[in-house]
Amino acid sequence: MLMLTRWEMQKLLLTKIRLSTYFWIFFVVFALVSVAVPGHTFDSGALTLFSVNSFLYGFYIAPILGAQKARIEELHRIIRGESNALFSMVLHLKKLPPELRNELQAMVAQYVRAKLKYKLAVSGEKEYEALITYCIEYKGKHQAEIDKLLDGLIANQQNRTNFSMQADNKVFANEWHIMAILFSITLGFILNINIGHSAIFHIVRALLCTGLTMLILILIKLSTMTHKKANMMWAPLKKLVETNFYRVD
Repeated sequence: MLMLTRWEMQKLLLTKIRLSTYFWIFFVVFALVSVAVPGHTFDSGALTLFSVNSFLYGFYIAPILGAQKARIEELHRIIRGESNALFSMVLHLKKLPPELRNELQAMVAQYVRAKLKYKLAVSGEKEYEALITYCIEYKGKHQAEIDKLLDGLIANQQNRTNFSMQADNKVFANEWHIMAILFSITLGFILNINIGHSAIFHIVRALLCTGLTMLILILIKLSTMTHKKANMMWAPLKKLVETNFYRVD
């Protein structure tokens, strides 16, 4: 429970603070650092190292950033597919008597709410198993409709499996280590280059450092699924609950 609470706190910081806010925070910080840190004049060897490091940083982060964007797009598709599947299941429940229909629809809604609460791969696992167990153990005159619901739940398991695979496809620790090293060296060189006392150059340097830092922050938000684009992927499931399964986006 403690680990979950820490995750919620981290997620709150990543989701509630907008990227534009982070931009201005970083810009002000780097502008102050740019003015405060004394510059150094590097020789050709040091500048060559800086050029190689900068190239490696861009070469390394670009495909990882692209892969995380593609991952979020795939998660959008998977969640939309599951939302359509759940909508279809509940729609077929209309054929059942009100009492049985309401009970099953409430179980489906409970599963969706559990999935939306923490937005993790394991969210709603218990509720989904309860649905399957109910269908397997049901013996009654509406067996055909319940069996059809069970078939839908089993077919939808593919969406759940795909979601788990994509959700776990984060940036690995060794990749973060490499990017942190390349990022730190690049940032260190930029902040230590002697640019004189020109205010324009200090602003440009602050903007450059801010841009490099924002790339890392965007990658963190994409990897942890806290980016605005990632938050939008839950809209179909939210619409199901809000409209009581009468509409899906």
